[in-house]
Amino acid sequence: MSVLTTQTPAAADAWTAVCPSALLAAERGTAALLPGGEQAAVFRTAAGELYAVSNIDPFTGAAVIARGITGDRAGEPTVASPLLKHVFSLRTGLPLDGEGPGLATYPVRERDGQVEVGTADGTADGTGGGRL
Repeated sequence: MSVLTTQTPAAADAWTAVCPSALLAAERGTAALLPGGEQAAVFRTAAGELYAVSNIDPFTGAAVIARGITGDRAGEPTVASPLLKHVFSLRTGLPLDGEGPGLATYPVRERDGQVEVGTADGTADGTGGGRL
């Protein structure tokens, strides 16, 4: 069983444009294919904060997290997998329903009207929050 820590992601070596900022609606997610074939799920909260986590549900292996249900637990922004409803922190990727695997996180930013996801050497950090 693997559990992610709550450190901040490593600085990004490369940035991948995901979509125009105006097209990422609050409380919705979008999937992005990153260098190396990894998939990220990018979310904008109602407060306007951006988060990026792995799009792969660690319990099923399905690429569905971008279609997850966003929410909040005591101020912690969350996403629930649309398949088994496991809830993860968007800040840290950690599961909030007990022990188990978490989601890798990515740095994310808004630049020149685009939402971009960062990778270090083309890979996810897997160790912490991907908050703008």
